This record gives sequence, structure tokens and C-alpha cells, in this order.
Amino acid sequence: MAITMTDAAADHVARYLEKRGHGEGVRLGVRTSGCSGMAYVLEFVDEALDEDQVFTGPQDVKIYIDPKSLVYLDGTELDFVKEGLNEGFKFNNPNVSSECGCGESFNV
Repeated sequence: MAITMTDAAADHVARYLEKRGHGEGVRLGVRTSGCSGMAYVLEFVDEALDEDQVFTGPQDVKIYIDPKSLVYLDGTELDFVKEGLNEGFKFNNPNVSSECGCGESFNV
């Protein structure tokens, strides 16, 4: 099982952690939500949990995943994209079978 991160995502996370002045990386997870069933959750990690699976991306940026979410996220690549005036994280998840029209939630 693996989770990866692009250079753009690692740069963004590393810059933000430096601005915050603390933190170990980001936690990627899923929760039940939206019209398709699941939504991504992304938050900064100040302290790892014992059950976390840890993956290291470019610049040694760490991605923490809880065991329940890992089943839905295996093979996912975390990217950071800029499109015009908008920017944000993009989840390239090979497990997704469908997404809602607004892009807020997905189904596996």
C-alpha cells in the first residue's frame, strides 16, 4: 500500500509548515459525506498517532493515514494545482468509481 505526493504538493505543505512554525506533515483521510458517500479530509499533523501509517514524499514531507482510510486511499497521489485564480489540493485516487457533480464527494 502506498500514498504519494507530487513535488508541487510537497512544496506547498513544506512552505505552510514553515509558516506555522511547527508540524510534522499532513493527515489524509476520508469521512462519510456528500451525495456520493465519501469526502477527503486533509489536516496538518502536530503529533502522530500510534495507529498512523506514514508515507514520505518529496522534501521528506510526511503523509499520515489512519488504517480505516488507507483502504480507500491506497495508490492515491496528492497534488497541488493552480488553475487561473484558483488553487488547491487534487486527489488522484485510482479507487474512485464515481464522483458527485460538484466534486465534493466520491464513491469507491
